[in-house]
Amino acid sequence: MGVKRIPGSEQTVFNRATLKTDPLHLAQENVMDAVRKATPKHHEIENFQRYAGFGIGIASLLTENVLSHPLIAFRRQCQVNCQSFRYHLTPFTVIQVMTTLQRNQGFTALWKGIPSTIMVQGIGMVTETVISEATPFPKDVHSHSSLKHFIGHVILKAISCVVTLPVYAASLVETVQSEIASECPGPFDCLREGFCRVTGWGVPQTTRMIPLLSLVVPSTISTLVRYILTSAIQYTMLYFIHQRQRKKYMENNEGTPAARSMLDAYFPELFSAFTGHLIIDTALYPVETVLHRLLLQGTRTIIDNTDDGLSVLPITTQYYGFWDCFTVIRYEEGITGFYKGFGALLLQYAIHAFILKSTKFVYIKLAEEFGMDKTPTT
Repeated sequence: MGVKRIPGSEQTVFNRATLKTDPLHLAQENVMDAVRKATPKHHEIENFQRYAGFGIGIASLLTENVLSHPLIAFRRQCQVNCQSFRYHLTPFTVIQVMTTLQRNQGFTALWKGIPSTIMVQGIGMVTETVISEATPFPKDVHSHSSLKHFIGHVILKAISCVVTLPVYAASLVETVQSEIASECPGPFDCLREGFCRVTGWGVPQTTRMIPLLSLVVPSTISTLVRYILTSAIQYTMLYFIHQRQRKKYMENNEGTPAARSMLDAYFPELFSAFTGHLIIDTALYPVETVLHRLLLQGTRTIIDNTDDGLSVLPITTQYYGFWDCFTVIRYEEGITGFYKGFGALLLQYAIHAFILKSTKFVYIKLAEEFGMDKTPTT
């Protein structure tokens, strides 16, 4: 019985054998293998983008709420200390006194009040969510929102500020009080103290304490002005950054915009938010100093001596209102008296800028490893 041959099979086998030994074909196969090995897989790119976005968000969150807290606490102590002769306008003196405090009181002395600070932010977020669900006031707005929506959003922010003010006042006390002269507060003490501050139950009845109702208007105005101006700066910077990115993409891709990477999506927002907060925190620093002194007055709080970090001082101010406090500070401490502890603010944003630059550097290096090399645009 003969073997049945398929027509053309000999030619096919011959062609395959010829291709395996053809130098041109071998070179083409080597090039294609190199391209396949150098090109990242789609799911690997997606995972990288997902993890990179998560890491960028965590780094920014930790910087704003954890790493910056010791500098925020020291800055507030300087602001409410009317007896100090060292104003700490530069970061150098801040580092010196903070090191002394840490050496004498331990590591926790720099992190006092951080649970209550986070709780204030949480209460603010919950309040805004509840108000937005129960009222027509939107929680978020964008560049295409109508004037009606924007006004409703501002009203929502104002209500949230009024609700969180008592807890913020209690958190301020926990942040600035000295650990060696005060009891360690519990995790929910700021809620109880805030409630007592509103109702007057269990609060020391002193003539020096200013009712929170008298501080609602200046505190709310300050918060709204800070929020509106910061958002305006942020949106303006984002607009120009995106315009520059779009122009660059059009030039590099002959009129076709390229896909935005994680670097282009996240870092412009982080950079613009960083710039906006830095500018407004600097501009409104005197207002913050006045409000902190008024909120702390009459609470019998004892703070660390910000001149040397070795002793403690009681808060014994006698202001009668916002403008009286403003006038007294200007007359007794000078214009620079409004900027006590400003060096801690500069150091705080210097650390924040370093974290942003480090995160960008790590992202670029990882992107290069994945074959997604992107040149920073901000």
